[in-house]
Formats: sequence, structure tokens, C-alpha cells
Amino acid sequence: MSNAISEITRRNIFDELRLEKVNWAGRLAEDDFLTRVFDLRSLPSHDNRVQGLDGDLRMHRYNFSDWPDDWVYADGRLNLLWCADDTLLNFLCEMLHPLVRSDDGERDRLIAMYNRHLAPDSFEIAPYRYISGKPIYSGHRRTFGASDVSLSARQIADELGSTHVSAQLNRMEIAIQSDPPLAIGTAKEFVETMCKGILSKRGKILSGAEDIQRLVKLTREVLSIDNGDSNGATRKIVNGLATVTQGVAELRGSWGTGHGPHPEAAVAEPELARLTVGASIALGIFLLEVHRRSDPGAENLV
Repeated sequence: MSNAISEITRRNIFDELRLEKVNWAGRLAEDDFLTRVFDLRSLPSHDNRVQGLDGDLRMHRYNFSDWPDDWVYADGRLNLLWCADDTLLNFLCEMLHPLVRSDDGERDRLIAMYNRHLAPDSFEIAPYRYISGKPIYSGHRRTFGASDVSLSARQIADELGSTHVSAQLNRMEIAIQSDPPLAIGTAKEFVETMCKGILSKRGKILSGAEDIQRLVKLTREVLSIDNGDSNGATRKIVNGLATVTQGVAELRGSWGTGHGPHPEAAVAEPELARLTVGASIALGIFLLEVHRRSDPGAENLV
């Protein structure tokens, strides 16, 4: 049975890991890391002086260090380019394990990169449980986010070179099932980020006290979205988007993160989080595309 995660996706992930010089084993020894995924002793040695891949590691990584740091991605015994999808995802998730990687910022950057490459194949990596307050990750087929809207948002984030926007998108999507209030809170922040970036590029000075409704209104004005509205259709659409934005803000206040809800308050359902995230992504893309269409040279927005 062929793999659903393509060789193209795998090579893109490994190339970026190489480019960023990511220490794939983190704070573990390489053999300790790999035994979390593979049975090293059952894999053959390429050196007649030792037995098993674990022996090769001791000889060529510890004793002589004559293998490159990125040897793991191309070694045919581990077969990461063509192994089963579950094995690849397990390898990537172990790189995020708190025993392996203690830097939350580095972990978040890796998750954003993984999911950016995995999205076209309809896979994602997301937390499924916590140990000592730290997330443990698993990989699975995406139940949300493989839509054209979400992929368009990721493409825009890539073109802008914004790791911040990529992280917001990643956080929203993986939190829909595992942490709906976080998804709702991040959805509001995503719209705010888009608006503030556009307004800044258009020379609009903000006080810092603008709420989300005000930010959307200012963005509409600076982009002249309502101009030429002869039959009221554009105005209705824009008003509808503004209403959605207000809904997002209200949802964040009652369901989302950032406002200290009552300890007995009900928890937001994933369906509500999915609706909020979808609306926020659609609104953010709409505003950004209008901005870029009227200013083709617009780059590095946020």
C-alpha cells in the first residue's frame, strides 16, 4: 500500500531541517532517541567490526564522528523517505517530545514547519495529551484545515515570510479539537494581526487601544472597500464580515482564552471553535488580498 505522505513532502521537511541545522535528537544521545522509534539492534550494520545499527552509531558517531549530522534522513535502514506514514510521523513527533526538546519556541517553529509541509497531503501534527503540563504530540489525518481557505492562508503566510502568522494558523487548527478556547482566542488575534499589519503598511498610526471592531473598520476605510458600491452589495458583504468579527470578539470574551472565564463556565465545543477559526481566516484573507491587489508590491506585512 502506497504512502499518503509523499516523497516530495518528506524531502521538503528534511531539507528544511538540514537548512536550519536542527539537532534532530535534541538533548538525547542519538541512539537513545532512535530507540524510541526503531529497534536498532535488528537493523544491519554496514561495518564488519560491529553488529547492528546501534553498533554503527557507536563507531561512526561517537568514536570517530565520521558520519554527517544529518545522516539519519537518508539512511536506507531507517528508510524515512519511504517508510510507513505512521513511522515518519512518530519520528517527527518524538523530535517534539519534552524529553527531547525543552525550548518551547523551537518546538513551536518545528510544528509550524511540519504542518506547513504536511497540509497538502492532509496530515497534521497536534497535541493529544499532556505530561507535567507539557504537550505530547501525534500525527494524524487532518479533520480541518485542508480546505482551500486554510491552504490559501498558509500560502500567504509563506509568501509574507511571517513565522508569526504561520504559528497563529498552526495554533488555531491544532487547538480546535484539543483546546477550543485557545483556538477561539487565537482566531481573534489572527484578525487583529492582519488588520494591524495592513494599517501599518498604509501609514495609519494606531493608539494601541483599538478593539477588533475598530481595527476592521479602519482597515475597510484605508482600503476603500466600500467605494463604488452602487447597489449596496459590497456594503452588505463588508458589514457581514464586520458582524462576524464582532462575533469572534464576543466569543473570545465568553468562551476563549485571555479573559479569565468563571471556573464553572461551560467549555467551548470544537464545532464552535471550527466556525470561529473558519470565519476569521476568511476575513483575514479577504482584507489581505484587497490590500495586496491595490498594492502589488506589498510584502513582509507582519
